[in-house]
Amino acid sequence: MNELVFFINNVVIAGSVTGSIYAIGAIGVTLIFSIMRFAHFAHADMMTFGAFMVLLLTTAFPAVGSSIGVPTALVMLPLAMLLTALLAVGIDKAFYKPLRAHGVKPIVMVIGSLGVTLMLQGLIRLFAGTGGQSLYVDDRKEIFRIALPFEGVRAPIVITEPQIYLFVITLVAVIALHVFLNRSRLGKAMRAMSDNPELAQASGINTNTIVAVTWVIAGGLAAIAGTLLSLDVTFKPDLSFFLLLPIFAAAIVGGVGHPYGAIAGGFVVGFAETLAVFNWNVLLRPFRDSLPAWLELPSNLAFVSTEYKIVVPFFILVAILVWRPTGLFKGKVIQ
Repeated sequence: MNELVFFINNVVIAGSVTGSIYAIGAIGVTLIFSIMRFAHFAHADMMTFGAFMVLLLTTAFPAVGSSIGVPTALVMLPLAMLLTALLAVGIDKAFYKPLRAHGVKPIVMVIGSLGVTLMLQGLIRLFAGTGGQSLYVDDRKEIFRIALPFEGVRAPIVITEPQIYLFVITLVAVIALHVFLNRSRLGKAMRAMSDNPELAQASGINTNTIVAVTWVIAGGLAAIAGTLLSLDVTFKPDLSFFLLLPIFAAAIVGGVGHPYGAIAGGFVVGFAETLAVFNWNVLLRPFRDSLPAWLELPSNLAFVSTEYKIVVPFFILVAILVWRPTGLFKGKVIQ
């Protein structure tokens, strides 16, 4: 049972946390692709920007959260979402809209997004520095230890306060997005434009409005993902370096252009990463005495070491592109 608790803490909970972050990030990537037909490589940097805005606001008003009993960073999250959404819309108007007006090919848009990536990275490092910083400026991170009522079980299930907020906010965001896309007029217009942009425009749908709404949603979700990840660990200016490949892998695994596929892909990539670095020797400890004398288990039975965890999304990405280019949910294929 102690080994099982260790598995729950280090795989089930950790994989759910990682998968939730990747899912929220991948939804933004897939929404942008489904509407504007290009891979936005600067999305991970928008996630970093959103977390940085929360850090600045929390540092400026550190005691706001204590008055209502929640971390100050969560109180500042809606404002950071607004600022990140404004940044996303501003980037589109300044860089991408002129390119669309000239009818450039998607590859040119992708190269443009790489330039935006470098610009955002430079600006964030200029103002944030290069070191990590905690979003708990004037708060304490609560850690909950849940003891199981079984004899001989000494290890508790451990879950932190930001992880609970992460699960709740992820669930709320997914439900809200589902309702928006399926019930609201704007959401139905987005789906129509995703299926056939020319027909949507001919039907009287204001494509400029749809593009702006898409950037607002993507920017808001990016701020949520970056902030919740930074709350769970710490804020780092190079956060985008560790997020870019996993969220794109998640979007492609689920099916590019399919929001629900992005959610599934996020959890697939998140759990794959967690399972790959988990030391399976822990689960085999109770069976050591029954193993033959010549069979000695190594101390570490992880598939890859922690420093090579970034390889796992890349491997999944290549495998999916070879086996099923449209992803699990049959998304769009880049032409």
